[in-house]
Amino acid sequence: MGAVEEIHVAVGVIFRAGKVLIARRPDHLHQGGLLEFPGGKVESGETVQQALVREILEETGLRIAPDSLEPVIEVRHDYGDKRVFLDVWETSSAEGDPEGLEGQAIRWLDPGQLSDADFPAANRPIIRALRLPSHYAITGAAADGNAYGEQLTQSLTAAAPELCLLRAPELGDGAYEKLAEWALEACAACGAELMLHGAPTLIRQFPRARGLHLPWREARQISARPLTADYLLAVSCHNEEEIAHALQLQADFITLGPVRPTPSHPGEPGTGWPRFRELAAASTVPVYALGGLDLTDIAEARSAGAQGIAGISFWWHNA
Repeated sequence: MGAVEEIHVAVGVIFRAGKVLIARRPDHLHQGGLLEFPGGKVESGETVQQALVREILEETGLRIAPDSLEPVIEVRHDYGDKRVFLDVWETSSAEGDPEGLEGQAIRWLDPGQLSDADFPAANRPIIRALRLPSHYAITGAAADGNAYGEQLTQSLTAAAPELCLLRAPELGDGAYEKLAEWALEACAACGAELMLHGAPTLIRQFPRARGLHLPWREARQISARPLTADYLLAVSCHNEEEIAHALQLQADFITLGPVRPTPSHPGEPGTGWPRFRELAAASTVPVYALGGLDLTDIAEARSAGAQGIAGISFWWHNA
């Protein structure tokens, strides 16, 4: 039996007033009855943008300017009887009032209302991507716990990140746990969500955290997802093997780098964007680019297949 052909599908995430347009797949189609983001097969000779403009117009009547589309994520999924490559782009500039021109039900939903169980499995990484910010703020070094708290307060106030990783490898377990308890309060006061860094036992100690970021030394010791779906799970990755293991752990997102040389890894060359793109394409979950990057790199990171950037210097006070 020959190899199953991979179908290139253009997927449109269309935002309006903070909500996203969702359609219900007709019952007679593959994965019928489930919800989906509008789009369709990229035909021979078409760019993905051209395919999206055509498909969205045919399905909903909405008119989209190709240059308004921005990359979101690339997802490859094997259903067994069908392999798909979802090439996902977003826009907030669709013109017109949408209709289900192919008999499908359509509606606007808040991204927070999107549930994995309502979508085909290949769509689920898209849901993750829509819920994650374009930058992932990682705490830097401090002289001691008291200085750490002061720097965190100043950084949260100045940068107002949506998602923050409390990474403090220089602190012992006791000092880190004390800081984590304080940081949860500081983040809540600033409207930020806190990720903890270390072993899965941290979530049992601090159930109010948004989730856990596993450094590779922790991730390689486990073989199954250590958290319930209520929490975010992230994994630090540097190569194909580590990415594959993160996917086995059902991570919600990964960090990947360093893209450029960094002071924290002296003597290590960065991967560069071409290699980053190659590695990111192996992931079926959102990827944050890491290493020597700042907020001006977000557009380039997204064009290379990233969710956005992760790091210290773009937000950490006195970094």
